[in-house]
Amino acid sequence: MPEELAAILAKHHNDPTRLVDILHDVQLLDGQISEAAIEQIGQETGLARSDIEQTMSFYHFFSRTSRGKYTVYLNNSAVAEMMGCTEVAAAFEQAAGCSFGSVTEDGLIGLFYTADIGMNDQEVAALINGVVFTCLTADKAAALVELMRQNVPVEAMVTEFGDGNNARIRTMVRNNIRKTGPVCFGAYELGAAVRKCAAMLPENIVSEVKQSKLRGRGGAGFPTGMKWEFCAKAQGPRRCVIANADEGEPGTFKDRVLLTEVPHLLFEGMIICGRAIGADIGLVYLRAEYRYLEAYLEQVLEQMRADNLLGKNIAGQAGFDFDIRIQLGAGSYVCGEESALIESAEGKRGEPRNRPPFPVEKGYLDIPTVVDNVETFASAVQIMDKGADWFSSMGTAESKGTKVLSICGDCERPGVYEVLFGTTIGELLDMAGALDPLAVQAGGPSGRCICASKQDAVIAFEDCATAGSLIIISKQRDLLAIMQNFMDFFIDESCGSCAPCRMGTVIMGKTLRRIRNRQGTAEDLTVLRELGAVMKKANKCGLGQTAANPVLTSLASFPELYHSLLPEPSDILPRFDLAAAVQESCACVGRTPNLKQEHAL
Repeated sequence: MPEELAAILAKHHNDPTRLVDILHDVQLLDGQISEAAIEQIGQETGLARSDIEQTMSFYHFFSRTSRGKYTVYLNNSAVAEMMGCTEVAAAFEQAAGCSFGSVTEDGLIGLFYTADIGMNDQEVAALINGVVFTCLTADKAAALVELMRQNVPVEAMVTEFGDGNNARIRTMVRNNIRKTGPVCFGAYELGAAVRKCAAMLPENIVSEVKQSKLRGRGGAGFPTGMKWEFCAKAQGPRRCVIANADEGEPGTFKDRVLLTEVPHLLFEGMIICGRAIGADIGLVYLRAEYRYLEAYLEQVLEQMRADNLLGKNIAGQAGFDFDIRIQLGAGSYVCGEESALIESAEGKRGEPRNRPPFPVEKGYLDIPTVVDNVETFASAVQIMDKGADWFSSMGTAESKGTKVLSICGDCERPGVYEVLFGTTIGELLDMAGALDPLAVQAGGPSGRCICASKQDAVIAFEDCATAGSLIIISKQRDLLAIMQNFMDFFIDESCGSCAPCRMGTVIMGKTLRRIRNRQGTAEDLTVLRELGAVMKKANKCGLGQTAANPVLTSLASFPELYHSLLPEPSDILPRFDLAAAVQESCACVGRTPNLKQEHAL
């Protein structure tokens, strides 16, 4: 192990900012990150033990103890639950002989839940030693455990392959591209936009992007050209470009498909941005759940270097130097927030930074940095190739171009749809074959729960803004159980930095559960609204500011559902059970509580 660990450290140049990559490789090598490994990493990188341990403890996929020779991470997000996750989990437990959250006594199989693996269009899904398994049933789960008992390599358990480049990658994942559009899935000539930009002045590239009115596709909708301009004008000799490929929002999987089928568009968009702002380094922050794509993406990058689209003097333009490396995440939803992503890319806990300064002023390694998502960079390529006027001719007044959507849940055709901004919810429900819809969750848990009857709502920043996800919920579902799943997700994923997020999510989750158990009051609804308003204002990152949305937006759209669960005033029991509250402490000290005395105190 010491020699193998030394090789891992050497591979990453003993660089403390590459700690997350180092920990990934150690976890993969040994199935855990041992005390000896921590000590050796500290000696070679110069990091304090506390720095290593606090980074390790932050991420879902790192462990101090073995998680089994075969480590199963079963997705238990809302859509997975809708598609039968509970039954599949029970089959895994019965076949393996251990419960979720534990490892079999022989150390062979570990069963764990994870919040989302980007496969909501083909649930129930799981990762086993990083290999994706989709469309699982109870029978398939039992069969997989039997193969584990026979020590079959995980890769050999995959006997069918998906469509498109998934077959080349040797994965069973399917793209499920249901509708293509002119931007992200439109025709283009590889390298044409990069060669065009190589001959342009950087400020003219920025001007073209600004003229196109492209807005960031990550959800906030900030004007892309303005962001690039801010970064280009920031002080400092170097710049950085980061692609946010950490789509951890349950219900979202569009970037997975773009990375699989059109990775060149992403990379070319980053190169163009690098030219525009004067950057020489680029990072793709790839979520750990998509690590199965890493080797394939590296091959694409290597071919682009061979084609003089990456590296030194790109497209023959002297001084146009730019290269890209892939940085893995390690299982943390909050790292989708740009400053938390930067912290993670620097080998630290993915806790959001205080702002200002903003990343365009002081980002990765304290240099000015543009962070945009995959779809935004892909759109920039088509803008530079076909022109700003071409792009801005599509869409609505405030939302130009197209939007790539992940649609899943209760529908006949879950998958990826590229549509023009201005497409209505009703049109999308028809495209996807919605099944008796009650509600649509737009933008994932952090988005909006809207009534499916509002079919005239328009996909656009000025109406129904979405980061790219629509979850269709039928009338046969328990809507508030799905909202509970979303709240539990936010409780687990909060970094804990802000008290209103750390405590507010728990309070809202418990209050929602009490209402669902018919133990709530009208006062609880007021508390939920007031607490949600505080969370929106008092938390410093997007997670904390939107974590109340599952409750707030479902309460706004379906108030009658909440009120129907409130008992009559005469039926309301005391909320605080004093005897139950002191029972545990009394047992510890061996006394019987005197409730009259307790009340007097």
